[in-house]
Amino acid sequence: MFTITKRFSFSASHLLEGLAEGHPCARLHGHNYEVEVVAEAAELDACGFVVDYRSFEDLKTHIDDELDHRHLNDVLTGPPSAEVLARELHRWCVSSLP
Repeated sequence: MFTITKRFSFSASHLLEGLAEGHPCARLHGHNYEVEVVAEAAELDACGFVVDYRSFEDLKTHIDDELDHRHLNDVLTGPPSAEVLARELHRWCVSSLP
């Protein structure tokens, strides 16, 4: 099995609703997020790649345009938890990357 990894970072704000009164995550706050994408293949392609790293450029553009310096409550489907963010990014990757 061959594996490659690509990392991206972005900054965004959010607040989580439905938490106990006084919970710090219920207040508006921000994070510096790290997104790690892992691609695996049993065999390398004709160029010797798992996948061409250039194929991740669209993901970088998506992160920059849709998530970076945004309020995640306004852009995610569902509560803006790390888990929902991971789910949304996974869905985007499955539908948009080769």
